[in-house]
Amino acid sequence: MKLSINKSRSLWWTISCAVILAGIISMVISWQNPNIRAPLRPSLDFIGGTRLQFERDCSQPKNCEQPIDINVVREVAKEQGLGDSSIQIVADQETRKENGILIRTKNLNRDQRTQLQNALSAKVGTFDQQKNQIDTVGPTLGRELFTSGIIALVVSFAGIIVYLAFRFQLDYAVFAIIALFHDVLITVGIFSILGLVLGTEVDSLFIVALLTITGFSVNDTVVIYDRIRETLKTNPNRPIAEIVDDAVNQTLSRSINTTLTTLLTLFAIFLFGGETLKNFALALIIGFIAGAYSSIFIASTLLALWRERTGKPNLGTNSEAFDASADS
Repeated sequence: MKLSINKSRSLWWTISCAVILAGIISMVISWQNPNIRAPLRPSLDFIGGTRLQFERDCSQPKNCEQPIDINVVREVAKEQGLGDSSIQIVADQETRKENGILIRTKNLNRDQRTQLQNALSAKVGTFDQQKNQIDTVGPTLGRELFTSGIIALVVSFAGIIVYLAFRFQLDYAVFAIIALFHDVLITVGIFSILGLVLGTEVDSLFIVALLTITGFSVNDTVVIYDRIRETLKTNPNRPIAEIVDDAVNQTLSRSINTTLTTLLTLFAIFLFGGETLKNFALALIIGFIAGAYSSIFIASTLLALWRERTGKPNLGTNSEAFDASADS
């Protein structure tokens, strides 16, 4: 079956705009939420504070018979003056049963941490001291991580624009960057929604995920653009919409196979990679799916529309245009 993506390009754009708009609305709501005050729910990597993870000692008789009630944990935290803390029940590494507590809160000194741990032990059971984890992150480090991540994204986008403008033409580069913004906005927007609904936080690995997504997405887009350029060489008089449709259909199986095989690995990391890598894998899953979608349905259709509107559907690369002018 042959796809005619340009016939329904308004549909593809509407779907993308709806998802992006939902994400933007979520980011606005999140920014106004007094417990978040940011477009995404930040982890300790960015805002600083204390992260505590306690696991019950199941070697003691009857210590792990009853499941941990998160409402009891919240009540204990509230009694300690930590009612605005982020609290999760997590699985321990050995039995995979939910015998652990993960608390992200403001900076706590040694006495405050001890009081909190003792109060929790009295309510939910004795903790295994060897498995307890306590981390402290300063806000200065968080700002540095955020700034470095934004700079890395800007540099990568600028490099992509320069490469594509040189390798193809400027309009190719512009629409490839629009597709990249599409992928980043969808990933960020969905994480904002997850932050409001499920309390999902973003850490420094989220910036790494966004950089990885841009690389994957632009690679897919370049493959389609390269096929468009090659078809223009051999069939310069064909309508640009038909050329784009053919290019997408010729590369469709490659795009789907590449995305699916990558997603299999990412789902394995998401399911079995542990808490640290779960959100990183989830961001890549969302971004790679968005990247495959944007390469096929956004970047290529925007290029076709632009060439139709400007009346220059059959331009080749910059070097080809230069050669043509020299011959004339």
